[in-house]
Amino acid sequence: MTDLSDLAARLEALEIRAAYQDQTIEDLNSTITAQWTELTRLQRLVARLEDQLREAQNAGPQGPEPPPPHY
Repeated sequence: MTDLSDLAARLEALEIRAAYQDQTIEDLNSTITAQWTELTRLQRLVARLEDQLREAQNAGPQGPEPPPPHY
């Protein structure tokens, strides 16, 4: 009888552990998905900023910058 109850207790412990692991995997998946979305957004933002910087460099004055008016 103790072997059967020990086996049942071990089986229950394994089922509980599996349930917690399933929840942990789902939580990690949600976190990774959110991070992937944020990473994609940040990559687009960096690309847009690079384009704006490139445009500003190309549109800026070609000669040296004039001295400020207080000189």
